[in-house]
Amino acid sequence: MNDRSQQLERWEERTDALLAVASLVFLAGYAVRILGHDLPLVWRDVCLGFTYAAWALFAVDYLVRLWLSGLRPLRFLRTHLLDTVVLLLPLLRPLRMVTEYDKIQRRRDQPRLTLYVRVMAYAGLSSILLGFAGALTVYSYEYGAPGASIRTFGDSIWWACSTLSTVGYGDVSPVTPGGRVTAVGLMACGLALLGAVTGSFSSWLVQVFTREDEKRPPGNSPGAS
Repeated sequence: MNDRSQQLERWEERTDALLAVASLVFLAGYAVRILGHDLPLVWRDVCLGFTYAAWALFAVDYLVRLWLSGLRPLRFLRTHLLDTVVLLLPLLRPLRMVTEYDKIQRRRDQPRLTLYVRVMAYAGLSSILLGFAGALTVYSYEYGAPGASIRTFGDSIWWACSTLSTVGYGDVSPVTPGGRVTAVGLMACGLALLGAVTGSFSSWLVQVFTREDEKRPPGNSPGAS
């Protein structure tokens, strides 16, 4: 591992918690901005300021990653597509769980079962955050729209749960272009999270059974005579 890679890894370790907090601040500011219809304008502007400040932290993190990678901007964009998506929309930071899952897949030589559990727990948390963010976004588009079936934030939460779980009851659905684009993104995220969870769980089971076979004395394996 070269110096730049080590510096990038240290940077990620130092900023991971800070960016996690920044993503929550972004989400909280965005939520108050969307749901606080009755708040004074000054408080809504304060929430907007916190949202932009959190966004600025993600921009700085992206630029530092670009510099430490030593890559040209276009090549960095192609090879770090997930980081670019998170920069454009910090609400999708939970999807960095996919990167964690990719690290697990590269450790087949020395598997750590606790990492599989971490990925599954992180996927569950990601589903909650993504569902809440998707519900907020759809509500912001559908609120007051002509012919909208999503009239309250509760309707939006119900829609997000059924969409993220890929069930899709269809009793409420977005009618605005922005709401439908959000729905497509939320369905894609739901499939990605579901695939990560099932893939991690399957790999975890394989590792458990493999270790059990290694511990079993010769001649005691199933089918041995």
